[in-house]
Amino acid sequence: MMTDGWTSGIIGRVTASRLWKSVFRHGYPATDLDRMATMFTNFFLHLLPAKVHPNSLRLTYTWALGMVTFYLMVILFVTGFLLMFFYIPVTDLAYHNMKDLQFAVSFGLLLRNMHRWAAHGMVALVFLHMSRVFYTASYRPPREFNWILGVLLWLVTLFLSFTGYLLPWDQLAFWAITVGTSIAGYPPWIGETIRTLMLGGHQVGQGALLRFYVLHVAILPAVLCLLVAIHFWRVRKDGGLSRPEGPAPKRTAILGAEGRFVPGPQKTYTLMEVVRGTSPMVGAQRPEDEVPAWPHLLFRLVVLFQVVLGVVVLLAIFFDAPLEELANPTHPPNPAKAPWYFLGLQELVSYSALVGGVVIPGLLVLGLMGIPYIDRAREGEGIWFTSARGKRIAAWSFVGTIPYTMGLLFLNARFGVRRFSPEAPQGVVDLLNPATLLLAAIVAFSVIVGWRTGSRRMAAIALFSAFVSAYVLLMIIGTCFRGPNWDWALPWR
Repeated sequence: MMTDGWTSGIIGRVTASRLWKSVFRHGYPATDLDRMATMFTNFFLHLLPAKVHPNSLRLTYTWALGMVTFYLMVILFVTGFLLMFFYIPVTDLAYHNMKDLQFAVSFGLLLRNMHRWAAHGMVALVFLHMSRVFYTASYRPPREFNWILGVLLWLVTLFLSFTGYLLPWDQLAFWAITVGTSIAGYPPWIGETIRTLMLGGHQVGQGALLRFYVLHVAILPAVLCLLVAIHFWRVRKDGGLSRPEGPAPKRTAILGAEGRFVPGPQKTYTLMEVVRGTSPMVGAQRPEDEVPAWPHLLFRLVVLFQVVLGVVVLLAIFFDAPLEELANPTHPPNPAKAPWYFLGLQELVSYSALVGGVVIPGLLVLGLMGIPYIDRAREGEGIWFTSARGKRIAAWSFVGTIPYTMGLLFLNARFGVRRFSPEAPQGVVDLLNPATLLLAAIVAFSVIVGWRTGSRRMAAIALFSAFVSAYVLLMIIGTCFRGPNWDWALPWR
């Protein structure tokens, strides 16, 4: 066809021009060597390694949770930027901006829904990604610091979602933030200062809305981007993703490359001699054990992004983000509930503000950060639950925590300290309540498991699994089984 020949000629002239080649230094690569060179020299692609170990690509090992989380963050940033064009952080206008997004702005409701569901998904996926890393012992050296970065990313994600909760300025947002900031005020000595700094005063109002907006759209995203960049950089420098041991793949042939590769006499590895021993990067990435990232990793990531985007769009089409009545500080709902990811904490705080609001969250964060430095053994790295015994301990921890927790809540409802002695000292209440007894039982169970097995890894699995099981159960109870005055209520009544 004459038209096709003319078009091909134009494209050929453009791609052969000096301007084009100054921007795109490689054409579409035809060999593995060219593909690796493209990965190495491209601004975006060079974030990925040129070659990867095939065991790191197993879906049943990583479940792609880290990349799904990253994609949700990208969706949040894009939809968030667009929403900023239609939102003004003023109490008299914020709620009406939400109404405009629903009824006046083209695709405004879709944008808000995508932002909302991506935010909820990111909160859940960050924790699931952390759980995957924990259960595969991927925090082992040299990845200890990256585990700490992961814990910080989890906290920043929670705070990002929490600050965004207030922006619609409806009843749900107003009272959820009122409860959440009240929990933040429980730490002794500094709690009230923290709460005042967050709210810009003593109650949720214009000062709080402006501070939450600035935190949500500027400060926390900047912190998140910095931590994510360091997190990815450390993954590369620490030898890529952890992986299960397995047979090495057949050596990948680099078609057409043999005749062009000539070892450069000017290339030297002298700098490596300043490093003692073999670095983790060198020891973990033998070229013969790896496959080119293009196409084995790159195409998987492209397909994964399309799947994640499709799921978020479908959720946004079929499920609208809630928007209740305009915030009314004089008419609190009964009960006023925190965001769903803080409802387990709210349940614990209802028994003891000190234990539930300060002791348990503080120990949780310190304990998570300390895991790589307590469990220093190397067995089972890259294996889910380390061994069959670890799998059994995790299963028993998950299942066994449920009846114990329910029994504690039942006994507290029938025979709680305040029920028999309303004037009992607060110290007694802090000592004898479900939050304290649950924490003590989980720690004791973990110590027993460590003593019986002689393994800190097994003790850590018991502790982590029991805590996750208990918190999820408390979150379900706070969501579905708490009614007016935080009394027990059946959700279908």
